[in-house]
Amino acid sequence: MDVKPGYKQTEVGVIPEDWKVKQIKDMKPYVTSGSRGWASYYSDQGSPFIRITNLNRASIYMDLEDLRFVNLPANNSEAMRTQLQDGDILISITADIGIVGNVSSKLPKPAYINQHIALVRFDPAQTSSRFVSYFLASEKPQRLFRALTDSGAKAGMNLTTVQQIRVNLPPTKAEQEAIAGALSDADALIESLEQLIVKKRQIKQGAMQELLTGKKRLPGFEVKSGYKQTEAGLIPEDWELDSLEHLSAFITKGSTPTTYGFKWETHGVLFLRSECVSDNGLDLNQSMYISPEAHSVLRRSQVCDGDILITITGNVGRVVFLYGIGTANLNQHIARVRMNATHVNAHYVYHFLSQRSVRRRFASITTGQAYPQISLKQVRDAKVPRPPTKTEQTAIASILSDMDAEISTLEEKLAKARQIKQGMMQELLTGRIRLV
Repeated sequence: MDVKPGYKQTEVGVIPEDWKVKQIKDMKPYVTSGSRGWASYYSDQGSPFIRITNLNRASIYMDLEDLRFVNLPANNSEAMRTQLQDGDILISITADIGIVGNVSSKLPKPAYINQHIALVRFDPAQTSSRFVSYFLASEKPQRLFRALTDSGAKAGMNLTTVQQIRVNLPPTKAEQEAIAGALSDADALIESLEQLIVKKRQIKQGAMQELLTGKKRLPGFEVKSGYKQTEAGLIPEDWELDSLEHLSAFITKGSTPTTYGFKWETHGVLFLRSECVSDNGLDLNQSMYISPEAHSVLRRSQVCDGDILITITGNVGRVVFLYGIGTANLNQHIARVRMNATHVNAHYVYHFLSQRSVRRRFASITTGQAYPQISLKQVRDAKVPRPPTKTEQTAIASILSDMDAEISTLEEKLAKARQIKQGMMQELLTGRIRLV
């Protein structure tokens, strides 16, 4: 393999000639793992106790939303050994091996780790822990971690193995910090987009609660009347309450091709499974394919634009509105609702069904424990409050659809930002691009 001038081939790939490859132990770190048997110290408040669930592969910065706490006796020797400091690198060493975290000032101190996490602490004057964290979270080290994870159900990594991990190192800490700083800026952009998406979703949920119950009427549709109590809660007196069956042209469910002797294909007509119906819309990565012949035979499972899909087994109550789908079929775990277009806006009904309160209602009537499900009758019986005119329904649906479009645009920006960060990691952590 030809190596361009100024670079060299090493056991971890091609890197600049002035970079070095070192094992973690060569950098004289403090390495330990968390403590066992701290269940008796769990508390509703106290010192944060970091678990693998607080680490994530998308970022070296920890998720502090779901913290556990411990209250430790004074001068506890295990607490002294495992107490975290800013700059510490955390690595999961059991089960899902190789998730990397970097301790920052955002984590309240004192804080501790459990026995499933290794702690690596470098001399901050010599080594940038953020750089090493990003390197360990990059593609090649993660492939090695995955190989360890795939080695068996009881896969684990001991501290000796942790210390043997090889790291690409720029010659100066200044260059390490410059690379880490650029990647941290990318992470900051990603985090800001994630937070903005959460905020926009919360705003949409609030708007749904107001508009889909008539608590707030849009300009031009104000009616000076009171409210009435219904099965769906309080709604304006001029609103109507109908079953989903009454508003629909028909409600049915799909079928499985193999039941009728058809095989799965590598390409052909799109076949939607319940896994395709996600909280964030239709996930075609989870779909399969059937032959055109199977599509024509399985008429009951054919779908088209404008259909509303509702999962009726497993994680029940997830809802999507189909558009741009083309020719497709679905399985028996999804209900297909086709609206009566003459007196109801299909988007309005979709937004009503996508509310968390409706999903909770479906979940509360499930049968079966290992495989929860609801029947088509229960879908048909679902009550939908609606404004008296299709015009008002359309106005409400338009506002909520605009909010969905804004969220979708932000999600596309987020996906792009994540792709850019991955590209930066591949270039910067291998020295293909030099910042200093």
